[in-house]
Amino acid sequence: MTDAPITTDIAVIGAGPVGLFAVFEAGMLDMRCMVIDALEMTGGQCAALYPEKPIFDIPGYPRIDAQALVERLMEQAAPFAPHYVLGRQVSGLAPRADGGFALALSDGTVVGARVVVVAAGCGAFGPNRPPLAGLEEFEGRSVHYLVRRREDFRGKRVVIAGGGDSAVDWALSLSEIAAKVMVVHRRPRFRAAPESERRMKQLAGEGRIELVIPYQLDALEGSNGQLAAVIVRTLDGEARRLEADALLPFFGLAMNLGPIAGWGLNLDRNHILVDPATMATSMQGIFAIGDIAHYPGKLKLILSGFSEAAMAMHAARPIVHPDKVLHFEYSTTRGVPGAAG
Repeated sequence: MTDAPITTDIAVIGAGPVGLFAVFEAGMLDMRCMVIDALEMTGGQCAALYPEKPIFDIPGYPRIDAQALVERLMEQAAPFAPHYVLGRQVSGLAPRADGGFALALSDGTVVGARVVVVAAGCGAFGPNRPPLAGLEEFEGRSVHYLVRRREDFRGKRVVIAGGGDSAVDWALSLSEIAAKVMVVHRRPRFRAAPESERRMKQLAGEGRIELVIPYQLDALEGSNGQLAAVIVRTLDGEARRLEADALLPFFGLAMNLGPIAGWGLNLDRNHILVDPATMATSMQGIFAIGDIAHYPGKLKLILSGFSEAAMAMHAARPIVHPDKVLHFEYSTTRGVPGAAG
């Protein structure tokens, strides 16, 4: 991997919200970006796993659906004409003689970049599946690990299992349209945002959500892929039968760094260790931002990733433009190409 027919200033690996915002920040600093993602679409997990999930902690948006956020970020990046390379994975990386990198893609393409920014979220991902007999028969028909269309659950009896943000957020959302929402969790405390948990428990008090606590999933009843009931059980063996049309198990994602794990970067489990002041990794010219990056005090929030993108791009600029002095300007002063004044 020494000759690269396609070149760019910044190769952003990952087209999720944080990677897309990095394009904007790079453009404001006169750097060109190529965005590479193994998925066939931009948006990362937001687009692939929960496009209709409402997000409440994006500044300026009291509520915005995940797909709408992706669309706004692409609109924001558009003036800088990023090159999107989708449906292809970065399979290899090697330093180049000029100080940059050559990235080999899964289709044989080689990309040359002065700087690499890893914004790959949690890397390759897949759901953590509950250990239930006969689960495969129901998957994709009445057992779902994500919600692509909220309307699919209108008028249905829905069992949600889990205690994190996804479980609580979807319980709140689906309570508006489902015939019944039951949340199964093994303990009274949840790992979700406190305000979301408060709202869920308020709806439970009003009878709009049923909290099935402390129970765990035990078995499924149904035929031909269609659920009839979900059996849950306490640690003491007490069982309950929940009549249900759909089960949504939200037990998180199994993370896999894939080829990135072999690049020689300092890792902490499935995360890349970075300098929190610059988002620089242990290899000169490679930065990591978003959920895949780790440092003391890290908050896995999209808004934290936006800040990390800005810091990484400012740290990358001297590498891309070593002979140009940066005169810092606010976006309100400089403006954006094509934006109305």
